[in-house]
Amino acid sequence: MAALKNETRISVRMQKDIKAIIEDAATALGQTVSDFTTSCLVREARQVLHEARTTQLSNRDRDLFLAAIDENNIEPNETLISAAERYKSFMK
Repeated sequence: MAALKNETRISVRMQKDIKAIIEDAATALGQTVSDFTTSCLVREARQVLHEARTTQLSNRDRDLFLAAIDENNIEPNETLISAAERYKSFMK
C-alpha cells in the first residue's frame, strides 16, 4: 500500500514556550510534531463544524416546536419538499 503524500502546508507563529509544550505532547504520544498538530487541528475543526451545523434546542423549545408542527395537519409546500429532498441527497 502506498503512503499518502502530504500536499500542502500551514505555517503558524507562536511563542517558544507554547511550541515546547506542543513538542513535549507530541513526544509523549510518540508522534512527530507535524502528525500531532495535524490530528489536533483536524479534531478541533470537526468539532467546530459539527457545532456550527447543529441546532440544539432546550427541552422547552423542543416541546414548543413539536407542538407547533403537531398542531395543524398542514401539507408541506414545494419549498419544504425541495429542502427535504436536498437534505436526503446530502446525507447519502
